Amino acid sequence: MLLIGVDRRPISDARWRAQVTKAFSASPSALGTAVVEKSLYLQADATQAEELARVLAATQGRVALYFALPPAITMLLCKQLAKLELPKGIVLALEKPFGTDLASARALNRLLQKFVPEEQIFRVDHFLGKSTVLDIIGLRFANRIFEPLFSNENVESVEIVVEEALGLENRAGYYDKAGALVDMIQSHLLQILALTAMEAPSSVGSDDLRGAMAQVLRATRPWLRNGTASRRARYTAGKVGRRSLPSYASEGGVDPKLQTETLAEMTVAIDTWRWAGVPFTLRSGKAIGDARQEIVVTFRDVPHLPIGFSGPSRKAQLRIGINPAVLSLDVVTNGRGDPFDLEWDTMTAEFAPSSMTAYGEVLAELCSGDPTLSVRGDIAEDCWRIVAPVLSAWRKNAVPLDSYPAGTDGPRSWRSTDIVQVRR
Repeated sequence: MLLIGVDRRPISDARWRAQVTKAFSASPSALGTAVVEKSLYLQADATQAEELARVLAATQGRVALYFALPPAITMLLCKQLAKLELPKGIVLALEKPFGTDLASARALNRLLQKFVPEEQIFRVDHFLGKSTVLDIIGLRFANRIFEPLFSNENVESVEIVVEEALGLENRAGYYDKAGALVDMIQSHLLQILALTAMEAPSSVGSDDLRGAMAQVLRATRPWLRNGTASRRARYTAGKVGRRSLPSYASEGGVDPKLQTETLAEMTVAIDTWRWAGVPFTLRSGKAIGDARQEIVVTFRDVPHLPIGFSGPSRKAQLRIGINPAVLSLDVVTNGRGDPFDLEWDTMTAEFAPSSMTAYGEVLAELCSGDPTLSVRGDIAEDCWRIVAPVLSAWRKNAVPLDSYPAGTDGPRSWRSTDIVQVRR
């Protein structure tokens, strides 16, 4: 394997190899050592066709071109690629965001279709590692006890939450123009929603799996079509663990006038027989005190509790952890003191850990040419369509920008109002 770094900056091969060595330091291996020894760096402006041709001429065997670039630069580069004779079987790997809105995503898709087939386009979603995909699919479709429960007859609501303790971490150049909604919900969380709500695919092959995901997303829309079934906030100064964070608006490179949110929440409806009337709430935020990544399925109450029993005060939940990958299910049992006073017990199980990081799994799929973990073109467009009414409402200030101290679980006002109670 030959790894080639390309940028407009002048960097020596030795300095480049030092960067690659650092990247492999978390999991050193013989393969990593071999990659470092052969790796090289080329200074080039990849938006110029002749320089891009020079880069491709230095490659060997099957080529994967990885775009770690903003959407606008990616579009320029693809326009130059369309002018060149490309190596047979070349794979184009594009990091999110794929475009900046529905129109730009469509334009980029149409451009790519002119010179490379869909199966050679790898739209990277590093959050969607193979182990996460298989954990959710295996739980739903390999367990007869769970699959019949996943419907509007039994489920009251679903939450998909990815909240992290990290703050901006010197990413203002990208994040301040994206925000939590575009950075996480528009991409990662909608992919998780599709896996959670899709019908059983015939196989876990790329065509069947991505087809089932696309079907769900085509039926997904904001709970309120004007996008106001959403909330947004950004962190002020506070302390996360032992770390003190300044307010987001004071972070280096941030333009406070952009009103960029660091915590976003939107509720969507899925207009299918299985899920009609069930609100799915997607939430993601930074600088949160108790970080969590999980899918929370809240079940409806039983139709009738026999007279004489004293029922539990809340509803049963199934929690599917993404990181850590732990499953927990609430079960009602007879009370230990009074058998008529029902209590909650929790059944737990751990998913088998992956031998690689999510990024490692994505890169392995990329190198093997398997598009299973790639976001298909129509799926990428639908994700932009789903969030478009929310982005429009926010630009019009139809939804207020709340605030929360870093290290807390969000704005205090959010704790007393439940967005899923909004009716269409």
